[in-house]
Amino acid sequence: MSDTKEKKEKNRKIEKWIKGIVVLCLVIVLLVPAVISVWLGVKMAGLETQLSELRDEVLWLETAWAESSGGQQLLFPEGEAVELTEEDSIRAWEEQADSTPASKPSANGIRKVYLTFDDGPSIYTDEILDILKEYNVKATFFVVAEGKESYEDAYRRILEEGHTLGMHSYSHVYREIYQSKEAFIQDVNKLQDYLHEVTGEYPDFYRFPGGSSNRVSTVNMQELEGYLNEIDVTWYDWNISSGDATGHLGKDQIVRNCTAYLSGYDEAVILLHDAGDKRSTVQALPEIIEKILAMEDTVIAPITEDTVPIQHGKTK
Repeated sequence: MSDTKEKKEKNRKIEKWIKGIVVLCLVIVLLVPAVISVWLGVKMAGLETQLSELRDEVLWLETAWAESSGGQQLLFPEGEAVELTEEDSIRAWEEQADSTPASKPSANGIRKVYLTFDDGPSIYTDEILDILKEYNVKATFFVVAEGKESYEDAYRRILEEGHTLGMHSYSHVYREIYQSKEAFIQDVNKLQDYLHEVTGEYPDFYRFPGGSSNRVSTVNMQELEGYLNEIDVTWYDWNISSGDATGHLGKDQIVRNCTAYLSGYDEAVILLHDAGDKRSTVQALPEIIEKILAMEDTVIAPITEDTVPIQHGKTK
């Protein structure tokens, strides 16, 4: 009798052990594919993010040359792979000086120079504002908004210190802004409403990401320009570029790019950038200002309603 009980108990243990093994196998069979699926999903999401970033980088590179050459592909034809050197930059600016028509003379013989900063606010905005305050000059900031929540004081300081606050798109993501006219309108309205919420003012000046001459937009740029005209927003390009869009130039070359050819213009709109990777631009700013102020009959001014727009593809 005792042996029978022991056998039954042993059999129950064996059955329990077998059931445990079966359950474990079932869990493994069910769980492993789920874990693999989640892992693959995470990897796919990461790859999609990287791909999106790469697309944005390509789009940025396509427009960086336009920004660096005043809207013209001066040295490097489309599709030709090149590495930017300082010598290339110098030659580009020399060609620009020969090929870019001067702006119309001002009525009173005074040359006006407009320092304009794209892409901010950034970690350098306050330092830029401090420099401008030190020299008692005013500038124009074409700003973005997405991811800039920590810089709301900078938007307000720009206006409080007498500078012009303009729009440069909400997100600055070309593939989103330029995918359709509707997307562009949504981006403009979102930025304008945001800046009004932060500063109490509706900005009415705009600079297209990549300029109006960009080759990224899938929409005819004249349609987008027409919309800005409809809402009484004036858009500005530039006729002199610092070249800092590429991020490879040193302080001295940026100074040269901004000042070497000013004598050919009576209304000069200089393109600069306010971004976390533009330390050289900040370092160059005092010398740029000093050289401009040292020129005869020349003033530095912010863009206002009286400023003649510099618009690529139109008479300057």
